[in-house]
Amino acid sequence: MSTFSLNLPKLTLSGVGAVAESIAVLERKSVNKPMIVTDKNLLDLGVLDSLFAELDKKGFDYSIFDKVTPNPTASLVREGVKFYDRSSCDSFIAVGGGSPIDCAKAIRIMVSNDGDICDYAGVGLVENDGEFFVAINTTAGTAAEMTSNSVITDEEKQIKMVLVDPKQIPDVSVNDPSLMVGLPASVTAATGMDALTHAIESIVTPGAHRLTLPTALEAVRLISEWLPVAVKDGQNIEARAALADAQFLAGMSFNSAGLGAVHALAHQPGATHNLPHGVCNAILLPIVCEFNAEAFPEAFRRVAEAMGGDTSNLSDEQAADLAVSLIRKLSEEVQIPTGFKALGIEKQDISGWIQKALDDVCMGGNPRPMDGNQVEELYMASL
Repeated sequence: MSTFSLNLPKLTLSGVGAVAESIAVLERKSVNKPMIVTDKNLLDLGVLDSLFAELDKKGFDYSIFDKVTPNPTASLVREGVKFYDRSSCDSFIAVGGGSPIDCAKAIRIMVSNDGDICDYAGVGLVENDGEFFVAINTTAGTAAEMTSNSVITDEEKQIKMVLVDPKQIPDVSVNDPSLMVGLPASVTAATGMDALTHAIESIVTPGAHRLTLPTALEAVRLISEWLPVAVKDGQNIEARAALADAQFLAGMSFNSAGLGAVHALAHQPGATHNLPHGVCNAILLPIVCEFNAEAFPEAFRRVAEAMGGDTSNLSDEQAADLAVSLIRKLSEEVQIPTGFKALGIEKQDISGWIQKALDDVCMGGNPRPMDGNQVEELYMASL
């Protein structure tokens, strides 16, 4: 039996008040000037006000890098490294969803390692640990605050690079649901479906393990129950807390079990058309699940059951069909676009994605191998 690896942050803080507690942790470290990596929209909305209050109370100096945009690029990472050095920072605080946290992860790699960020696309290529890092999540989707993954767009090649290394995992992960209250319904839906994708792919991948399956299944259950509630009522703190925990559980699972073809295919339209990652995943999820279920229907019985489906009198094939149906129903309920055409994608865009999807690091975790023709068919079905 091969060795199983479970990589997690040194400390995880979850619940209302977690931000303040994370700064108390930072105070006990030998750091004086964290670089805060975030986006200007969060600043303007006042999401970081409670963080600033805690840092000021503790007497921290800090510098704010607020240039992060969705789907952060290699150029942005290089700019962030220069900012870190110019500002004489000694640690990191990332605040936001996957984009600010992934950007901070990549900047942190380059502060402590040689070369260019594009040199680190792949698995296990980071040599040196980075500076102390607190990741504060403001969405319930990517689990970037606790995973070993980051995704950075290489503008020149028009691909999303996936960087996978345990040295990227933040020292402290923070999920304070009070920061997520009022998140727009469309963002709540997209990030929730992103987390669902993480959980489902980590259930059906060959890398699934008895140490990852329970967390993934609980994530599916929580998302199925609470995502429609949070989309309907963004002020519901119970729903926000449940989804924050769910996306963390999904992250625990895929961080070790791996992902699959949904992500491999979703990265391409995200890179070329700058589309929201969660929406790309959500559109492709039922289509890829249907493809995988043809070969491994038994893997999807668990998914159907976790989503509340009754499989007691169903064959594996019928249970798999139910799982796909429940995914589509949830996606429709939270108003995810039905296909890429609604986002401006045309048939001619697909040809440039096929080989890049096949080469994507996530494709290796898919339970059913794909060739170029099958990838093209799945993309066509997603229009």
